[in-house]
Amino acid sequence: MRFCARLLAFVSALAALTCPAAEKPNILFLFTDDQSYEAIHCAGRLKIETPNLDRLAGRGMMFTHAYNMGAWHGAVCVASRTMLNTGRSLWSAHGIEKTLAAERDAGRMWAPMMHKAGYETYFTGKWHVAIKPGSVFDHCSRELPGMPPTVPSSYNRPLEGKPDSWRSDDPANGGYWKGGTHWSVVTADHAIEHLDSAAKSDKPFFLYTAFNAPHDPRQAPTEFLDRYDVAKIDVPKSFLPEYPHAKSMGAGPTLRDEKLAPFPRTEFAVRTHRREYFALVTHLDAQIGRILEALETNGQTDNTWIFLTSDHGLSCGHHGLMGKQNPYDVAVRVPFLVSGPGVPAGEICREPIYLQDVMPTTLELAGADLPEHVEFRSLLPFLRGESGATGRESIYYAYMDTQRAITHDGWKLIVYPKARVVRLYQVSKDPDETKDLAWNKLYAGRIRSLFGKLVELQDKHGDPLDLKSLYPHL
Repeated sequence: MRFCARLLAFVSALAALTCPAAEKPNILFLFTDDQSYEAIHCAGRLKIETPNLDRLAGRGMMFTHAYNMGAWHGAVCVASRTMLNTGRSLWSAHGIEKTLAAERDAGRMWAPMMHKAGYETYFTGKWHVAIKPGSVFDHCSRELPGMPPTVPSSYNRPLEGKPDSWRSDDPANGGYWKGGTHWSVVTADHAIEHLDSAAKSDKPFFLYTAFNAPHDPRQAPTEFLDRYDVAKIDVPKSFLPEYPHAKSMGAGPTLRDEKLAPFPRTEFAVRTHRREYFALVTHLDAQIGRILEALETNGQTDNTWIFLTSDHGLSCGHHGLMGKQNPYDVAVRVPFLVSGPGVPAGEICREPIYLQDVMPTTLELAGADLPEHVEFRSLLPFLRGESGATGRESIYYAYMDTQRAITHDGWKLIVYPKARVVRLYQVSKDPDETKDLAWNKLYAGRIRSLFGKLVELQDKHGDPLDLKSLYPHL
């Protein structure tokens, strides 16, 4: 996307890179879990209330095509967060998991590099990386696990014509209310405490605030659930009772995420889950509003860069799927908002990026040297408003040995190796990915071209799967 040249934005951003340590900008990183790119009102796709995220987007820049690269097992958040904190792409990050656990690579992670650049580093919330956060952050409050405790009655429901066994707004069910206070409130409380502490320090701060929401179990207080009428929730355009390749792609009925709703999917079940998902997102938005208010109260807003994104998206009824273990945009694309000194207000960037690009962006803001092992890219050229800034030529995606995909020039090729299936979508004209064009011989050349680019990206990222031998005709 082309941006207007804005001298003020350029000068302000440049100053943030060159000022002495005591004047370096603060960095507030807000991280959500399972939040699809469409699950924010200002994305313009859903009737969902996110007033604080909308205001944050209005104050800065919204990247509409931010992607996660994939995962090596069903807990997609582990791969996403390991890439984020190490700066390494998918298979490289997988390869150093054990050395992270042994703390041999700790010093080359995001927080220690920010500390080395003169920052006081703070953490609260969900972590889900092999190393403990206390080994890499200066200050850690409560570390929450990968997801709230499982509530058995939240699965395989609702069933048509039968009473629902689940009350998503009942604290007695535990889950997000285990411990007495909803975990989104707990995380916001600790973030605010860190902001108050940072306000007394003479160092700039890097605050990593990671919410579990809107990951299931989809529990929000009654006042938030009541904002959504299940009868008025739209069923996704891509709704299917069942996805035809679910089992071969590793997202079949035995996968935990997929067991949340009954098989085959019904419109009523999808509406119900989406209602609860929307309510949890809106409750999350309210907690983020509290953090932004505390930042303002402490007089920290003017010198703070705020980054908000999620570790991956969520299907929640798209394509007959409920989880994030698939290559469709609702599962791999996330919100990505940036505000800060000199960032043009209300700008939209449609260039493709990876969500993990936030890491080198903050390192550049901190004046830190970017180590060779960091494979992601700084977004400052976009945030400065440079007219020549460009995103990724292609977006690579991989999930275990069951899925591969490439998004390139408005097209997406999906490959299911175990089923020997390919799917082709022109996502620029079919954003809901409902029209598979792979069957049409007119697109055979397009498939071969995209497949060739996908194999090139496999080689670049050290992908262990040999697609060429599986698809010799391509």
